[in-house]
Amino acid sequence: MKFAKLAAATAIAFGVPAAASAQDAAPAVSAAAELTIAPGVTIYDPQGGLVGTVLEVSDDVVLVNTGKHTAPLPKNAFAKGPNGPIISVTQTQLNQMLDEQMAQVSAQRDAALVEGAMVHTVDDAMLGTVTSVDGDNIIVTGDNGPVAMLRDQFAVNPQGTLIVLFTEAQIAEAAAAATPAG
Repeated sequence: MKFAKLAAATAIAFGVPAAASAQDAAPAVSAAAELTIAPGVTIYDPQGGLVGTVLEVSDDVVLVNTGKHTAPLPKNAFAKGPNGPIISVTQTQLNQMLDEQMAQVSAQRDAALVEGAMVHTVDDAMLGTVTSVDGDNIIVTGDNGPVAMLRDQFAVNPQGTLIVLFTEAQIAEAAAAATPAG
């Protein structure tokens, strides 16, 4: 389950400049010290409507759970509002933007995810070549043999490379755990 959430967030991060690019119109934060953005904090729209709840803050990215999506938003997209931090769009608008971006990311991924395509890991290690595409079931064959994966575990990075949304170490760990002791 944790991989699925990581995969979704990574796909959005790789597939679009940022869901928050729509946040360009957000009010400027003049006193950042007065603005508290931390896990559990509720985010509002300018009219005071609920947008979501902060899940995580790291570097300049804030992950906000809208109830439908986990939205990676830049810290500078937030301003101080009367009830807490605000962004310039409603929950419905943010969800719609993310739906559209996810559709674009999926279309780009699906166009690249074909038999014969080379696949790298998210940390840019060569994994192998797609040898089978059967619906959502994908087989990638590399030096260590075939690896079965699901369609939603792939993305296209900003350089146009088809990637699997795991590191080389995560894949090796999963393969070791799946190999029977003997």
